[in-house]
Amino acid sequence: MIKVLIADDQALVRAGFRMIIEARADMAVVGEASDGEHALRLAAQTRPDVVLMDVRMPGTDGLAATARLTAEPGAPKVIVLTTYDLDEPLYAALRAGASGFLLKDVRPADLVQAVRVVARGDALLAPSVTRRLLDRFVTTDLTPPAAAGMLSSLTDREREVLTLMARGASNAEIAAQLVVGETTIKTHVSAVLRKLGVRDRVQAVVLAYDLGLVRPRAS
Repeated sequence: MIKVLIADDQALVRAGFRMIIEARADMAVVGEASDGEHALRLAAQTRPDVVLMDVRMPGTDGLAATARLTAEPGAPKVIVLTTYDLDEPLYAALRAGASGFLLKDVRPADLVQAVRVVARGDALLAPSVTRRLLDRFVTTDLTPPAAAGMLSSLTDREREVLTLMARGASNAEIAAQLVVGETTIKTHVSAVLRKLGVRDRVQAVVLAYDLGLVRPRAS
């Protein structure tokens, strides 16, 4: 059973999401919060697997709440929700530790699939969107020695896989380029996440840019 916490300042939005989630046999809503502080308190009490987090809420907003929530050991996965498809809040959400990003007009079936994807540890963001955001917003501020130390735990093949991930390639595309099976690539991706100590694919890509393994494209 996937435990879901809904955080949104609009009662009708919360009610709609609750109806969608609770109509599935493998999911349950464990709480509803109307602001970021309320979401943090409920998350500590209910220990959800996934939090649906609105960006704009009174007081502590969704981005601040996400950053505080994901900093805790054993933190739930967070899917950030917003009304507008803008790059800035999307990238801010990734920086805050979100594993996914959805518009509030998402179709019910897509919302359910998003919760399942994030709950199993995957990231909910198309590779092309990841690259667009990182190319625009990432700046590298770590020194080369720091980068070398972070990357030294990876094998040559794992570093190659991480580089291709950061360039926006899917597992299937990486497998085709390296002429190996997709299952092999999934194994490499899992090893990269474990060794770098990141939660999911998106966080690994952000770190690859931060470490200077891949550079943003020129404007």
